[in-house]
Amino acid sequence: MDRARLAADIGGTFTDLVIEHSDGRWRTLKVPSTPHDYSEAVAHGIAELLRQVRLTSDALDEVLHGTTIASNCLLERKGARTGLITTQGFRDILELGTLRMPRLYDLAWEKPPVLIERALRTEVIERVDYRGRVQIPLDEASADRALSRLLEAGVTSIAVCLLHAYANDCHERRLAKLIKDRAPDVSVSISAEILPEIREYERTSTTTINAYIRPVVGHYIGRLAGELGQLGVKCPLFLMQSSGGLIPAEQAVDLPVHIVESGPAAGVVGALSLAKELDEPNIISFDMGGTTAKAALIENNEVSRAAELQVGSGIMTGSRLLTGSGYTLRVPAIDLAEVGAGGGSIVWLDRAGSPQVGPQSAGAAPGPACYEMGGTEPTLTDCAVALGYINPTELAGGAVRLNPEKAVAALEERIAHPMAIGVERAAFGAMQVATSTMIRAIRAVSSERGRDPRDFVLVAFGGNGGLFGPLVAKTIGMRRVIVPPSPGLFSAKGMLDALVEHHFSRTLKAPIRDIDLGVVEQIFLQMESVARARSAGAGDGEAVEIIRSCRMRYHGQSFELTVSVPPSRLRDSDRAWLAEAFGQEHERVYGHRAGAEEPVENVSLQLVARQSPRTRAKGRAMEQEMHDRRPSSSRRVYLDDEKGWCDVPLLQREDLRNGAAGPILIEEYDSTTWIPPGARGRCDDLGNLVIAL
Repeated sequence: MDRARLAADIGGTFTDLVIEHSDGRWRTLKVPSTPHDYSEAVAHGIAELLRQVRLTSDALDEVLHGTTIASNCLLERKGARTGLITTQGFRDILELGTLRMPRLYDLAWEKPPVLIERALRTEVIERVDYRGRVQIPLDEASADRALSRLLEAGVTSIAVCLLHAYANDCHERRLAKLIKDRAPDVSVSISAEILPEIREYERTSTTTINAYIRPVVGHYIGRLAGELGQLGVKCPLFLMQSSGGLIPAEQAVDLPVHIVESGPAAGVVGALSLAKELDEPNIISFDMGGTTAKAALIENNEVSRAAELQVGSGIMTGSRLLTGSGYTLRVPAIDLAEVGAGGGSIVWLDRAGSPQVGPQSAGAAPGPACYEMGGTEPTLTDCAVALGYINPTELAGGAVRLNPEKAVAALEERIAHPMAIGVERAAFGAMQVATSTMIRAIRAVSSERGRDPRDFVLVAFGGNGGLFGPLVAKTIGMRRVIVPPSPGLFSAKGMLDALVEHHFSRTLKAPIRDIDLGVVEQIFLQMESVARARSAGAGDGEAVEIIRSCRMRYHGQSFELTVSVPPSRLRDSDRAWLAEAFGQEHERVYGHRAGAEEPVENVSLQLVARQSPRTRAKGRAMEQEMHDRRPSSSRRVYLDDEKGWCDVPLLQREDLRNGAAGPILIEEYDSTTWIPPGARGRCDDLGNLVIAL
């Protein structure tokens, strides 16, 4: 019997679905998203895709899902009414934070409002020191008063974060029991389970975010499971994590902090898989959708990762060296740079009359002016339509009909007339401004990290990646762009390449020369035991890969670097090896290292358990009948202010098997790819468009 796996990725305008058969064939589908309840679009898409490939629901082995529900909850401040219980004297830690500002000289900048108002932040009498020794036992009378106050205020979720609970969690677990005994319907998140690490603000912020979004995410996953149940889908449901791994749905309900950057991570995982397939170890992934453009660095077949994120602050358009713009979330995540330049980004004039693009977006509703859904502001999509780059009648296979006259009218009224220029120049200038903005994301993951982007290949995907990727690459001096098959659904496809992952961490702060390696080994074994228990029944339970690492620093430093630890039992001779490995990593990242006499300090131990899905196809072949082939033709396109309008061939990907020189437009069901003048495009044996600039 034919078996299959299915991935669904929610976007602001469309929900993308990909089904992969056990023999490697795959098929795609785009359906309109349903913002009032995104699970409806997912269920509808699954039903339609199963119908198209003539499979029943019991043929599915897994459903994989990328969702923006957690990030939207934070951006829109629509989480649960949440309370915080903390140690006496630490009530205001969420407001104090780390005192970092993203814009140093902007006196008008204000911090984002805290997720939990001060009236809902309560204190209990207790004290544990940094070694885990109880200095003051938990005063249950103060705990009862704090809980009564929160319940009377109507909270539906409570975060518990006590001082030094990473060293001894007995008081947090006692509080959790008291809450459950008294209010079993209230959601409880304790820092000992969310982030048992030092740094009080980061631990409190991460635990608070988990509590804030947990009821919302739980409700959504419950609705989605119900929709799938009505379709007869009984296979396991996995969600994409910010780290690029998958997590079972029931665990995502308890730990939703791990799925905040769910959607963007999937595209990077797909780009990594493609890079390995093409033997291209150094690439920059470029994912441009309807709202944002995102970039990530893959070097020597390794994805760049971050230890923490700034979330809920909108788009970070400046240097990522400046933080503090949002809420700190300390979880493993793919290191992404994001700017507010997508297809729906609004084109506007600032007070000086200069054109700007984004970060405001028209979104799915009312959308660009050409959508004829009530939008009046011109967007990048309107610019591309007005200049002939996007087919106004064939977007998403004809599912969306565009009106180019509306696009031209919006550009004329809002941009061209105030600037006293023609519509063509206004639209082309806006595209150049957007290109410059996107380059900032590329530089954030390359130049700011000491890497020359010209030494990397750009892998462009997303609904607009194939159109703007070559423009970005050409401007920045990159030599090649690769546009994979079905680039508009590439993030959904990326989930099919992901592994199930479980992440664990424990604080163990000690100089490497004095650290008790027996204790280190014991902590690793404890985490591994929990990891294997969680892995049971999730994916291929017989093939769990355990990855150990230490986070270390020189004594006195504020931040750590991660050093891999061998899976074998550590011995006394490994102390010198660990110190040397850290020195090498410090030199690789910062360009220098301290002398041998400088003490190296371990801060925490990390463990990741990875496992493959139950079934994974060997090789992939796109179904040729997926979409009807259109006859080749041409369309007038505005090349630039010097060349003006030109008839550009409209070709299919397969037409470039022997290569062809630009300008060329490649029109597909889910996206359009632009091969600019002076470039040459070729379709390789795997169906990728390789553009030489």
